[in-house]
Amino acid sequence: MPTENALPQRLTPVLEARFGLDGGAMFGIIPQPLWSRTNPPDDNNRIDMACRCLLLEYPDRNVLIDTGIGTKWSDKERSIYKIDDQDPGMTDSLEARQLEPADIDDVILTHLHFDHVGGASRVDEQGDIVATFPDARHWVQDRNWSWAMNPSERDAGSYRKEDYSFFESNPDAPPLKLIDGISEILPGVEVLPLHGHTFGMQAVKITTDEHTFIYLADLIPTTSHLRAPYVMGYDLQPLETVEEKKEMLYHADRNDWILFFEHDPKQAFARLDFDDDTPRAVPVNPDEISAIG
Repeated sequence: MPTENALPQRLTPVLEARFGLDGGAMFGIIPQPLWSRTNPPDDNNRIDMACRCLLLEYPDRNVLIDTGIGTKWSDKERSIYKIDDQDPGMTDSLEARQLEPADIDDVILTHLHFDHVGGASRVDEQGDIVATFPDARHWVQDRNWSWAMNPSERDAGSYRKEDYSFFESNPDAPPLKLIDGISEILPGVEVLPLHGHTFGMQAVKITTDEHTFIYLADLIPTTSHLRAPYVMGYDLQPLETVEEKKEMLYHADRNDWILFFEHDPKQAFARLDFDDDTPRAVPVNPDEISAIG
């Protein structure tokens, strides 16, 4: 465990990949002339998106939140999802912090959709699926694990069991820690379950010596999704997402939390501001916040 009472010292965004998803699916009922102003689609109606993970460094421990889309994709699938700008298993990104996958002690998975858990496993030289982070405890909500093992027909395409079934099938798999509800799983790291996008997703609240950050996962995937009705067509319970979003932004505004956007193609960190009751993201200058690497 980390040094007693030690909080995360550094937060570093890790850009695992860039990819594309259908703009209509990403914005649900919002008409294309509105969302395309900020997120212009390509010829296949896909908008640009990032798989942006977050590395937390303690004095004696390294924690990764989400793992990106991973490398277990065929050429056809890469074309469908427009997967590019990707380094295998985030090796290059970690090397920039003088780390390798074996140096990661904990992996917090917001949920088990392929663009969040795909990088947790890889295909080894023998063709077997093995853990990318072999010495890390992997944390996920128990409810999301149960749902991912038996998803509905509506969202089965978002869950690829080859991304996480190795926890059960491989005897050498690292520990899987199932969380039941709100919990402080590490000093300064609290998980907050949400159920609008999928059952048992979790946002991650990170407290450092000076600031509080909130890793929003797919509650608010990009800065363009801040407004309450801007909800993805992928969400299982869109009305629940609306209420969860409003509550999250209330706390963020009241407590000056710094927002972290996992899928925004340009912006990682932002503060929240309101313009005539309309929420907007105000970019954060990383040079002004010592905890941001």
